[in-house]
Parts: sequence; structure tokens; C-alpha cells
Amino acid sequence: MQRGSGILLSISSLPGPFGIGTMGQGARDFVDRLVQSGQTYWQILPISPTGFGDSPYQSFSAFAGNPYFIDFMDLFEDGLLPAEGLNLCAALFEPDSDAVDYEVQFEHKHKILQMAFCSCGARVWDEVQDFAQRHAGWIADYALFMALKAAYDFKPYWEWPEALASRDRSALDDAAQRLKEQVDYHIFVQYLFFRQWEALRKYAKERGIRIIGDMPIYIAADSADAWVNRDMLDRQRRVAGCPPDYFSPTGQLWGNPVYDWEALKETGYAWWVRRVAHQISLFDYLRVDHFRGFESYYAIPEESDTAQTGEWVRGPGIDFFRHLERVLGPLPLIAEDLGFLTPEVSRLLEETDYPGLKVLHFAFDPGGESVYLPHWYSRNCVVYTGTHDNDTTQGWYAKLGDAEKAFLDEYIGGAQPERVHWQLIRLAMGSVADVCIIPMQDVLGLPTEARMNTPQTAQGNWRWRLKEGRFDEETVHALARITALFGRSSA
Repeated sequence: MQRGSGILLSISSLPGPFGIGTMGQGARDFVDRLVQSGQTYWQILPISPTGFGDSPYQSFSAFAGNPYFIDFMDLFEDGLLPAEGLNLCAALFEPDSDAVDYEVQFEHKHKILQMAFCSCGARVWDEVQDFAQRHAGWIADYALFMALKAAYDFKPYWEWPEALASRDRSALDDAAQRLKEQVDYHIFVQYLFFRQWEALRKYAKERGIRIIGDMPIYIAADSADAWVNRDMLDRQRRVAGCPPDYFSPTGQLWGNPVYDWEALKETGYAWWVRRVAHQISLFDYLRVDHFRGFESYYAIPEESDTAQTGEWVRGPGIDFFRHLERVLGPLPLIAEDLGFLTPEVSRLLEETDYPGLKVLHFAFDPGGESVYLPHWYSRNCVVYTGTHDNDTTQGWYAKLGDAEKAFLDEYIGGAQPERVHWQLIRLAMGSVADVCIIPMQDVLGLPTEARMNTPQTAQGNWRWRLKEGRFDEETVHALARITALFGRSSA
């Protein structure tokens, strides 16, 4: 990767008038701000449709786009939404809200999209069908899955009638015919999503901004992927998580089904080939979440209430990545190699030669031996102050223990509490790491209240938004200066 820096900001966190960030003017304005501040990269979170809990890592599809991110003003200006649809938005969504209200999005977003479907769906149907043909490997199953979810009160697929849950061919054909209009609607919505995504990607590329996407390793239990591809899932029905540790005495129980890697290998990892090919077509680089799960993964009996009863199971290892590269060519992947690491995981990362992650919030153990201290870095890595799963730097510093604060103070030559976010940004920017990514909250020096996610909590996550005007000229110029100082400027 080219030496440079960028900002981590979810699409959902962008400012705008529709209660959630979208791929419209707010996104284009943010790209312009990235350019003005000398940035090269924009890292986002997964863009797939979120399920219950609103986590981008628990999606109804590994291939589809999130309808919440469709911009209604762009639809209107493109002649794809009548004026009354735009007028309805003003009544339904709080403009430039501080936080995403996902209940409002769930209740109302589809009303506007239905108006677009009814008013112009027939007019652009040839384009929609061309789009569906290009995405034939997943879109029909996804559209039927979503139509069936609505028909059965959004219950998980295993609570549908048995013939549908088990994908009896006759039952599926009958459902597809009975729900044809709803199926067509979901295909149309995906057409709108990818139409706008491609336009945003083009806008960013023309201005020298490279987008880093994010791919979860696991699929959601209640997803089109699990419904269609049960043969690739663990026959013991075990689920994913992390074992107990200092931070979580009972471990982390994620609930995602783990894969049957032997079954996948027999198919030439066919589903994964399709998935990765699709993902790298959307982004310039792709962060692979939970990379260590490809070396070995923690599998927990489905009926468990905690992660204490799990066990480590060997993953596909280097064979998987070599196969992907034989089929797809060199892969622009970034390995999220955080968490419980072993020499085997480190060896796998070395074999792939993908850049791993370094997080400064993990660096300041008083012993001074943390691999996250910048003086240990190699060039082939991506350094962060914190990630979407961490507290903001201001929040992190406020909770830091005395010994850790003392070591940090010595390491950086005097910590300044009110400016510690800039001190960590400077430390990251000045490192040898090829790429430096800063969460937007840290650029602004925001407290804990702006945190994006707290792992193992079910409420209040993924809601933070960047208010209009917060990324102001003063902040842009400050970021541009430090970016240029350390040879990371795109200018």
C-alpha cells in the first residue's frame, strides 16, 4: 500500500437530512474534506443490510447493500423519486440528527423506496434486469429471502413453514410467484444501492481517495447466505466467539455459525471465491475482520449461554488464501489480526504478506514490550489510534491507569490531556507504517459519548453521527499540516 493516511468513518455516521448517513451529498462533501486535508484513504464499516441489533457485522446478506444508505435527494434529482417522496422525508426523518434512530429507519425508509419503485420501477426495469443478471449468483435468493421475512413478520428463517425453511424447490417456486412484486422490489432497491455506490466510488477515485471496505469473516445465523448455503456451515451447529480473558471472564458469544472448512475445500471454496470477488470489486482495499479465525477459530456449542465451553479448531490456513489468489489474482487485503494471537497466526500473516493492524490504545503497558509500540513496527502494516470497537482516544485516556499514563507520558515526552488525541495522531503519522487510519472521533477529540461500539453490549451501538460543520476548516488545516509533515499527504 502507498504511504498515506486516512479517516475511519462509517457511511451511517455521515451528516445529512435523512436520519442516517447516505451515499449522497454528505458523502461527496466528506470526500472533498479528505482531499483538502491531504488524505489518501477512507475506511468504512461493512455496507451490507443490517439485521436485528443494527450491527454491520450481523447482516442479512454478505453480498447485498444496505438500503438505509440510499440517498433520496440523489434519487429525486435522477428522476427516480417523485417530489411527494422527498416531501415525506422531511416529516419522517430528523435532519442532521446527533445519532441514528434505527427504529425510524426500519419503520419508514421502505415507504420512500416503495414510492420510487411504484413511480419509476417499470421505466428503468431493463436496467434493473441487466443489473440482476450481473449479480445472478446471489440477488434472486436474497430478494426472495427478504420478501419471505416480511411475509412472516421478520421471524428468523428457521421459524418459517418447514418447506420454506428447508428450501423445498416446489415451495420456493410457489413463494417466488406469490411474492413476485415484493421480490422485484428488493431487486430494484439493490439496483438503486449499487447505482449510487458506483457513483460515489467514481467520485472518490477521481479525487485520489481510495476506499477501504470491511468484510466480516462470519455470516449472520439469520441471513440469506445461511439459508441458501447450509452445506458450508458446521454440521455440529457450533457458533463463533472468543474465549474468556482479562476483559471478559465468560468470553464473547457472537452467535454466528462457524464454517465447515472441509466441505468448503471440496468445492474449491466456491462461495468464498464469489464473496471475495464481489467485495474487491467494490473497494480499493478490503479489511478482513477476525483474520486469526482462518488459522484457528473458537467454536462454541450452539446451546451454550457463555463462551466458556468452546474449543479451538484448526482453520483452512494458507491453503485458503493461496487458492483465492490462484483464482482471483493478487488480493488487496488488510488482515485484522487483533485479539488472541499465537505464533501460528503470526506465521500465517507472514505467509500471506498482507498488512496487519497496530492499535496505539493497546501499546502502553508499562513493561514497554507491547508489539503495538511504534518503534517495533515494520512498514507493511496499518496503524490506528483506536478502532470502531475502542473508546475514543479522549475517553481511553480518561480511563487509563496511573502506570499506563506514566509510561505514555514518558514515551511521548509529556502527555497533554486536552490534546492527547493529537499526540497519538502525531505518533501514528510519524511511524514507519505504510498506512495510518484515524477514527473521525479522534480527529475531533471527542469523549466516550461518541464511541461507535462497545463489544458485548446489545444497546446503543453504531449510532454516532458526524454533525454538519464539525469537520471544519481549522480541523482540516491542522490535519493537512501533520499529514504533510510526515510524508503522508496525497497532494
